[in-house]
Amino acid sequence: MKKIFAIVALATVLASCGNSAKEEALAKQQAVAAVKDSLKLDSFKRAEVARQQQQLEEKHQAELVAARRRATSSSYSSSGSTTTSSAGTTAAKKKGWSDAAKGTAIGAGVGALGGILIDKKDGRGAVIGGLAGAGAGYAIGRAQDRKSGRVQPKN
Repeated sequence: MKKIFAIVALATVLASCGNSAKEEALAKQQAVAAVKDSLKLDSFKRAEVARQQQQLEEKHQAELVAARRRATSSSYSSSGSTTTSSAGTTAAKKKGWSDAAKGTAIGAGVGALGGILIDKKDGRGAVIGGLAGAGAGYAIGRAQDRKSGRVQPKN
C-alpha cells in the first residue's frame, strides 16, 4: 500500500509540474494574440480617421466647386444670358447605365429565355419574348429614372 501511495504522489507531483509549462505557453500565446488584436484595432482606427478626413476634404472641395458655379452663373445672368447649372450637375453626377437601359437589357434577356421555353420553333419565341421583355423593361426603367430625377418627368 505504501508503494502505491508513493507512486500516486510521485505521479501527481510530475503532472502538476508539467501543467505549469503548458499554462505559461498558453498565457504567452494569449498575450501575443492580444497584442496582434490591439495592433489591428489601432490600424482600423487610423483608417477610420483617415476616411473621415478624406470625406471632410471632399465635402470642402464640393462646396468650393458649388461656390464657383454660383459665382459664374451669377456673372452670366447679370450680362443678360441665363444658364441652368442644375442640369449640368445632374448629368455630371449620373454616370453609367440608366435604369431604362438596365431594364431594357434585363427584360430582353428574361423575355428571350421565356420565349425559348414557351415556343421552341427555330428561335421565333426568343425573338418575340425578347422584344416584349425589352419593351416592358424599358418602360419600368424609364419610370424609375423619372422618380430618381435622372430624366425630367412628362409635363
